[in-house]
Amino acid sequence: MAAGSDTADRARGSVWAGAAGRLLPGLLLCGVITGVAQVLQAGEESLTGHPYVEALVLAILLGTAVRTAWVPGARFKAGIAFSAKQVLEVAVTLLGASVSLGAIVASGPALLTGIVGAVALTILASCALCRALGLPVRMALLIACGNAICGNSAIAAVAPVIGADSRDVAAAIAFTAVLGVLMVLGLPLFVPLAGFSEHQYGVLAGMTVYAVPQVLAATVPVSALATQVGTLVKLVRVLMLGPVVVALSLIAPRLPAAGATGKAVPGRLGFFKLVPWFILGFLALASLRSLGLIPDGAVAPLARIAGFLTIVSMAALGLGVDVRVLAQVGGRVTLAVTASLLVLLAIAVLLIRGLGIG
Repeated sequence: MAAGSDTADRARGSVWAGAAGRLLPGLLLCGVITGVAQVLQAGEESLTGHPYVEALVLAILLGTAVRTAWVPGARFKAGIAFSAKQVLEVAVTLLGASVSLGAIVASGPALLTGIVGAVALTILASCALCRALGLPVRMALLIACGNAICGNSAIAAVAPVIGADSRDVAAAIAFTAVLGVLMVLGLPLFVPLAGFSEHQYGVLAGMTVYAVPQVLAATVPVSALATQVGTLVKLVRVLMLGPVVVALSLIAPRLPAAGATGKAVPGRLGFFKLVPWFILGFLALASLRSLGLIPDGAVAPLARIAGFLTIVSMAALGLGVDVRVLAQVGGRVTLAVTASLLVLLAIAVLLIRGLGIG
């Protein structure tokens, strides 16, 4: 019996060692980029007294520069992918411990209703725009849902439901990755131009930036309030993925026949595809924090851990972006994704102004 137990323990240890060995090179690469980004931020603070470019953004820029100059080999891919997905999911979950749900509740039902309406309007307007540019209906739906909800995640979730062509999915994801980074870098510049308050900017970032960790990168340089509001607004957008996928599954049989590489039968997605676990984790920790069940002394350490993990994930995000991909994406797709994002930006500004968000 003991011999069998020892054999099982050795087998489990071997599996864990193998997994660690596959992840380690990519994790170390992301860690090095994270370290350089933090050193550069510390240098900024030493010279100017303020980090004008946060380590979050520096990690994206450094990762993108590395990826453009050098393509990491196969042994790095598992660790980079792990950092870009699982690490950021843990970071977003831990962020919930420092957020009070009162921030969004205080905004009232008008904001929640406005977010839902803005997502629906963006999907309809973007689809119409893409179709006017001559894109196939499935490609139009991919771009519209990606921009309106959560970028690559929405594209990946919607694609099997509508039977999208794999080439269309690849093109939409490729350009969205680049445009998402540009949004993170450029959106903070919009604050002085529009004269937005920190709360208004948080709503704007939550409404327009693709992914939850990208919202952090776009709002942390502005303020903690912008980060809290932006994250909560973004989570409401992400939660729209479930109803949208259900609606698309109902209309999918009525769509025109897909191309040769399209999937004939729409796929079914599980609960955690529609509502990712880290969103539930974030909301759970935010609820515990709001109820006073997370001690005040634990909030700061958890926030620091979440901040570090987010920088690691931003390094991985940058390592997944090759700016030369823009030359490989068709002109109509480029125009459609960009125009659709501008539509979303305009709708978000109108929402903020229309609701009188201060």
